[in-house]
Amino acid sequence: MLRNLAGVLAIVWMCIIFAFSAQTKEQSGAVSESFTYHMVSSTRSFFHLDLSDARVKEIADTIEGLVRKAAHMTEFGILSVLLYIWIGQWEMSFLRRGVTAAGATAVYAATDEFHQLFVAGRSGRFSDVCIDSAGAVAGVLVFALFVKLVQHIHARKLKQEIRGLKKGSR
Repeated sequence: MLRNLAGVLAIVWMCIIFAFSAQTKEQSGAVSESFTYHMVSSTRSFFHLDLSDARVKEIADTIEGLVRKAAHMTEFGILSVLLYIWIGQWEMSFLRRGVTAAGATAVYAATDEFHQLFVAGRSGRFSDVCIDSAGAVAGVLVFALFVKLVQHIHARKLKQEIRGLKKGSR
């Protein structure tokens, strides 16, 4: 059930990515600028930094490109994790499952960049496919490591419980 839900969520997530890619250059830039400005402004408030609005804007403008690339990596990382969970219903090795999820995400990244060729002011870039694909690989690796860590912790607790039961039965 959970795996099928992950498949549905992957399709929904692909639609969200498609919608973001369908934005014109101006629309996409406005969203990115606004997000980055609010992120820096929130950081200023959280850490009680004495920064003028002009300085916040300057910092936001400086890091906007980095924030955009990190957002791309994150959105494609999420997609690869959803695909990784979904394809878990078929028997395959960890490596094959990870490569399949990241590979399918990379293919979607390429189609996303192709789609942008037809959007006003946007362009499809191979470098963006590489950034998106790196996010896909990172997403699968981080998720798989998290799962392995949870399994390890669960196994240790189970061993401790078994030891406790053995001591109690003596």
